[in-house]
Amino acid sequence: MQGLKEIIEAAWEDRSLLEQADTQKAIRDVIELLDKGKLRVASPDGAGGWEVHQWVKKGVVLYFPIQQMETISVGPFEFHDKIPLKSDFAAQEVRVVPHAIARHGSFLEKGVIMMPSYVNIGAWVGSGTMVDTWATVGSCAQIGRNVHLSGGVGIGGVLEPLQASPTIIEDDCFIGSRCIVVEGVRVEREAVLAANVVLTQSTHIIDVTGSEPVTFKGRVPARSVVIPGSYNKSFPAGDYQVSCALIIGERKESTNKKTSLNQALRDYDLSV
Repeated sequence: MQGLKEIIEAAWEDRSLLEQADTQKAIRDVIELLDKGKLRVASPDGAGGWEVHQWVKKGVVLYFPIQQMETISVGPFEFHDKIPLKSDFAAQEVRVVPHAIARHGSFLEKGVIMMPSYVNIGAWVGSGTMVDTWATVGSCAQIGRNVHLSGGVGIGGVLEPLQASPTIIEDDCFIGSRCIVVEGVRVEREAVLAANVVLTQSTHIIDVTGSEPVTFKGRVPARSVVIPGSYNKSFPAGDYQVSCALIIGERKESTNKKTSLNQALRDYDLSV
């Protein structure tokens, strides 16, 4: 890995090296390792945090300029792109419902279910996770095990625009319909996001369960139950409501990890 890292870092600083055969091979080796789950853009550090491997992300970015456009035919469907599609799902024991697409260089662990959805290059999706209809998993995003990404969820990538860290959804989370989680936000294990929650690095994530509000940014604490909210902010033109996310409680032990979003919210007398 150290040899690959050195080649990738050198090419990142000097793009003329992309013309060299050994550089192109190193980049393609990185993509193959990502595709097989032997390498990740980010991985748990063993102490409750995450280690981001920036050089791997750089390898994904550098893959695009060395690839040529090709026509990809899938039955009556035709695509024209630089990145091939993932294949051989039966051997990987992954369920893929038409018209789901995963790009080569993404990894789907055994037991993943993809409804008509999209997983981009560099992403890692853990066993038992459901990527529901029209949900999108952005480039290099890290999705844990036994996660439910509900219909229309948008998990941001790191490539366009180039972000420093990938978006991370940890194990056993439930992400409600039409939620958007981008810009490297980390949703910690077993958290529940209600429908339409939008999280960016600047979004105020406000814990309102105590006597005083506690604000987080870029991170949803483990087991939090989160709903959309707003707060008042003053501008030169007047006072206006700004979107935020509200932590209204903690997921209870009685709420099964596989339960529906509605059941988790009913624990707090809410329906979203």
